[in-house]
Amino acid sequence: MFSRVDYVMVNVSDMSRSVEFYRDKLGIKLKFQSEGWSEFQTETTTLALHGGGKPQTGNKDHDPKTAYAGTCSIGFNVEAIDRVYEELKTRGVNFIMAPTEREGEGIKLMVCLDPDGLAISFAEMVKR
Repeated sequence: MFSRVDYVMVNVSDMSRSVEFYRDKLGIKLKFQSEGWSEFQTETTTLALHGGGKPQTGNKDHDPKTAYAGTCSIGFNVEAIDRVYEELKTRGVNFIMAPTEREGEGIKLMVCLDPDGLAISFAEMVKR
């Protein structure tokens, strides 16, 4: 019936700020932008931003490293994760996890946050 994810949609509170983050800081190619819907091309899957999202409340107990039910994150595979980490840091990307080898998972992982607090993971396969 279906087997491939065509797009991932992220609800954002400020379209211009989010487009600037994904395009300029992460370096993802922008297909088009409007106030209500913008798309980035990431090979076979489209990353879409949907405007009008309500900002998360400033709950002081909110831990961005915690996986809350009913939420999601975006993940990218990369090569040379340490180089990517340094490059994204120079662009002002806020990381909540520096490149860390994940025991038993076969990856080195790093995690940053988008302007609305959505976790974005980057993983490099570790050669065994």
